[in-house]
Order: sequence, then C-alpha cells, then structure tokens
Amino acid sequence: MVSATTQLKLTASDGKKYKTDVISQAGVEQLAKSIRNQRAMVFLDWFKYSENTIDGRSKKKAYTLIESNLVSDKDVGTVKALQQIHAYIFGGLYDFAGQIRTKTIWKDGTLFCRAEYLMKNLSIIEAMPETTFDEIVNKYVEMNVAHPFMEGNGRSTRIWLDEIFKKRLGKCVDWSKIDKKEYLEAMRRSTTDATAIKSLLQGAMTDRIDDREIFMKGIDYSYYYEQEDEA
Repeated sequence: MVSATTQLKLTASDGKKYKTDVISQAGVEQLAKSIRNQRAMVFLDWFKYSENTIDGRSKKKAYTLIESNLVSDKDVGTVKALQQIHAYIFGGLYDFAGQIRTKTIWKDGTLFCRAEYLMKNLSIIEAMPETTFDEIVNKYVEMNVAHPFMEGNGRSTRIWLDEIFKKRLGKCVDWSKIDKKEYLEAMRRSTTDATAIKSLLQGAMTDRIDDREIFMKGIDYSYYYEQEDEA
C-alpha cells in the first residue's frame, strides 16, 4: 500500500500541516475494484461520478443537453455539431473540449485515425449519406473509427448519433435496452463488420424522441459503457 502512495503536507484538525499518505484517482479506483464487494462498488460509483470528478461534472452537464437546443437542425450530422456537443459536455473540464485532436491516439490496442489524416477523413465522413438506418449507422461507425477528440469520443458520438436518428427517422435509441458487453464487442467488430451493432441499435429504436426519461437513461448508460469493468 505504502509503495503506491505519496506523502503531501495536508492541514489537520489542529490547523497544522503534516505529511499524509495520499493516492491518485487511478489508485483509488484500482484499490476499490480489488476489494470486490458491493459497498466498494457503491463507493467507486460515487467517487467516479461525484460533482468533484470530470466524469461526474460532465455527466451533470450532459443531462441538460435536452433543454439546450444546442445543435441547430441544419447542423445535425456535421462535424461542427459533434464539436458543439463535446464542447458543451466537457467545457471547463478539458482544455481541448470541442477541439479536433492533433495527436495520434490508441485505446485498448486499437489505433484510431492518424492525426495527419484526421481532418480529411472527417470531411469524408461528414459527406456520407444519412437518409436510412443503415447509412446513419455506417456514418456513426466511421466517426467512431476516426475518434476526433483526445477524450470523450464515445459519450459525445452517441448523442450525435441520436440527433441524426431524430432528424432523419423520427426515432432515437433507448440505450437501456443495449447490454454493455454486447455493445462494446459489437463496436470492436464494427471496424470490419457493422452487422452486430446495427442489430443491437435496430432492436433498441423508439419513437419517444421527446421523452425526458429516455434521454436521461441514455446518458446514464452512455457513461456506464465507459466505466472499466471490475477487476
């Protein structure tokens, strides 16, 4: 335990500063996961999504998107709209909120679009048709492969996808109907075959596009998809 901590001088109840063992956020999460009981998981959920964390604060901001009228009708499906969504959720939390990345990134062994080709690829993706269900999902899959931001791509892009569905089909996704493991596996496979993600999304479509409960559950599940599984 001590080897994973750092000592910082913190103010005690007597007003004096003493060297105190502290641990990073990643260390706290790893420690909680290693305990393997329900109380630890409840604590971890609170810790990650309290108002003092980036995830917690961005999630709170995401809840208000339904009332923001952020994306104008003419911009739905554009890179600009996706940037607006990202900037709204992560503004004030990341200094790159809403900004297209200029560095090449990897995640879980997956290499996303190289930075030097990203702007060109985003122009191509933006021009993709979005009049049918299949076309919209194909566009979503390509945007996921592009991964235009340094962080927060999944959460922003799922909202972007729903905005396109609402405009073009008068429907949206009830994300609460899509299992996390099935979704993540389908998205991993979508780089070569989008059949699985299309099947999952098709089975979760609803015409309740103005239902606040559907939207709020969608945000909850979107953030849940991004949580690391218990070790």
